[in-house]
Amino acid sequence: MKINVSPTFVIIILLLYFGILMLISRLTSRKESNAEFFVASRKSKWQLVAFGMIGSSVSGISLVAVPAMVQVSGFTYLQICLGFIVGYIVVAMVLLPVYYKNNLTSIYGYLEQRFGNFSHKTGSWFFIISKIIISASKLYVAALVLQQFLFSQWNVPFWLTITLLVTMIWLYTFRGGIKTIVFTDALQSLVLFLVIILMLCNMADLLKFSFFDTIKSINSSEFSKTFVFFDVVSPQNFFKQFFSGIFIVIVMTGLSQDMMQTTLSCKNLKEAKKNMLWYGTGFVPLNLLLLALGALMLIFAEKEGVILPDKIDKIVPMFCAQYFSSVVCALFILGIIAATFNSADSALTSIATIFFVDVLASTSLSYRTHKNQHSCGLDPQSSEKKESRNDEVRLRKWVYFGVCVVTVFFVLMFANVQNKSLLDTIYTIVGYAYGPLLGLFAFGLFTKMQVKDRAIPFLAILSPILTYGIFYFCKTKFSYSFGYEILLINGIIMFVMMLIFRK
Repeated sequence: MKINVSPTFVIIILLLYFGILMLISRLTSRKESNAEFFVASRKSKWQLVAFGMIGSSVSGISLVAVPAMVQVSGFTYLQICLGFIVGYIVVAMVLLPVYYKNNLTSIYGYLEQRFGNFSHKTGSWFFIISKIIISASKLYVAALVLQQFLFSQWNVPFWLTITLLVTMIWLYTFRGGIKTIVFTDALQSLVLFLVIILMLCNMADLLKFSFFDTIKSINSSEFSKTFVFFDVVSPQNFFKQFFSGIFIVIVMTGLSQDMMQTTLSCKNLKEAKKNMLWYGTGFVPLNLLLLALGALMLIFAEKEGVILPDKIDKIVPMFCAQYFSSVVCALFILGIIAATFNSADSALTSIATIFFVDVLASTSLSYRTHKNQHSCGLDPQSSEKKESRNDEVRLRKWVYFGVCVVTVFFVLMFANVQNKSLLDTIYTIVGYAYGPLLGLFAFGLFTKMQVKDRAIPFLAILSPILTYGIFYFCKTKFSYSFGYEILLINGIIMFVMMLIFRK
């Protein structure tokens, strides 16, 4: 797919942008330590964290997939977004106090305190595996855009494109970690907002619409349908989507190390709550802009007789290649990169954190001490302890490098099997992988009962299997298809099995 802009111009923009990221990395990683890498020594400004987290949630997938969803489901995605708001309130008021009270670096340390070592390791590994898969799908979007619009013209193989992307993320984060990410994510969220606004303006210009014409046209179009109250079978039913939105936020934000790790870098619980509530508020209008962009594209396609691609996730790239101005097209590519970096950098950092703090913690006395003190290497000064901290920093770097290599491998796998809406793919993964985590944390927070710790790994594997069995049975026997509520069903099954295996 060729674009109406010089590839050299795009390369120059990307290099300038990456240069800014490297400058920020240089300025924020002068003091290199695990405390800075993991939680920025808990000195982050909540305003910066909140703004950066908006971009982390949206990602490059949303920039491509949310506008495309309008063709199939109108504005019904807003029903999920309304549920998101309630979910962010729950995270702020229920989960954050627990994390700050226990002074956690890894949120899955709570499971060890509450249930034991097997529960702790189960939560950690479920996060690691699911987050690598989700991160791979997000990186796949950025790699695909660069490949189709840029590198394919120079016969660069896809594996080299994705390796280049992951290497760029590694270069600006491997020293500073979360401290660097707080600043780079804020910059990348700003770029994302500007790109979306410019794309909307470009579409309005193509349609020759004024501001009020744009609003009126979207509102009166068939694509603006938002609420589905009475069709209980439809996956777009309001109550299904609203309650799914609540629990998607609870697991993808409140029970996800990458989002919580950034939040836990705030100075105290009060500022962390402010961050979560303001971030949750800003998420809805951003998605509304993306849906409006999708509606304008479809209105233009109907008006001009444009033949849309069979695969809906290719609609936005097609408009970028054929109809957007050269500047907006170049900035769209930059927006994809910025949005993907925004979500992928914190994800890769969190995976490395979990592996270092939770997995390696069980194999070394040094790391057990490190984990129990929750100090990230901030022990009293001594030459012996200083050398130990230096060894831990080196090991953490190797762990982070290994995570990046594994992620490249998963992206290449994802490129071969991905065959549906990318956003649906992610939410399906979330439903099956995060359901056991939802059940674990719910049981720990809302009951005082103990469970047989050794049974938890088996229950966590059995829960998604039973969930899929229910899904398959309902689909074949009653022609009823579950939507995003798979997450809630999975969590309930895990909770009930924990009741059965309680002490």
